[in-house]
Amino acid sequence: MSPSTAVRVVTVAFNPGPELESFARSLRGASTAPVRLVVVDNGTDHTVVEAVSRDHGAEVLRPGRNLGYGAAANLGSAGDDSPWVVVANPDIVWEPGSLDALVAAGERHGRAGSLGPKILNTDGTVYPSARAVPSLRQGAGHAVFARVWPGNPWTRQYHRRQEEVLLTEHPVGWLSGACLLLRRTALDAVGGFDPSYFMFFEDVDLGERLGRSGWENVYVPDAVVVHDQGASWREKPARMILAHHRSAELYLHRRYAAWYLAPLRGAISLGLRARAALETRR
Repeated sequence: MSPSTAVRVVTVAFNPGPELESFARSLRGASTAPVRLVVVDNGTDHTVVEAVSRDHGAEVLRPGRNLGYGAAANLGSAGDDSPWVVVANPDIVWEPGSLDALVAAGERHGRAGSLGPKILNTDGTVYPSARAVPSLRQGAGHAVFARVWPGNPWTRQYHRRQEEVLLTEHPVGWLSGACLLLRRTALDAVGGFDPSYFMFFEDVDLGERLGRSGWENVYVPDAVVVHDQGASWREKPARMILAHHRSAELYLHRRYAAWYLAPLRGAISLGLRARAALETRR
């Protein structure tokens, strides 16, 4: 990456804890090029965001309400003509050189609209962040039964497919929105994230729309980040569970929108709503 090529790094915060400081501190070693850190503050407690802004020179945007992830990411991505935009969760820790590795891969892959790193869980295991777009049967079966029947055949097949794509740098169906490098021209061409998804599935939708527009979603295992999943909402998961299921329902209804698939959409809604009720009671 040219030393003069600045990257706009956008993270969406909602009453964050110490993870945001770790994000900003680790970002310093992730790139040798200039980085513009932008924090979109969706929350009401601004203490941590203010401290990170002061200590790390971050720009803070406050929409005045919780826009959700995709809409807030769109807000943070606007504002300059940086050729590359990162959208990442604040509970990411960057390994040294990881952002440089993503940008270098983007320069090798001229049709890469999005690029994603290898994402490690805090225990060192690899999170399946590079994914194939599931078939109708597999996608619906995995969405409805994954939590209540973990050993179901659709989820087993889905996980096998994910393991196969995590070994080398190559295009995939979609990439986890926990950490994405986006080519500005591609992001603008598809209109950014769909704000209809308050949280979850906005990454699946973006990856599919990029693919349909002729762009690639490229997995880059040489770039590594660590993700402490759910750091900002782990203690109060019920709202996130409901948001996840609502987004899954919206995505699957849109994907299988043909009139003759109405019975399938009904079954998907019934299954997802029942699963959401079970999980929130737990």
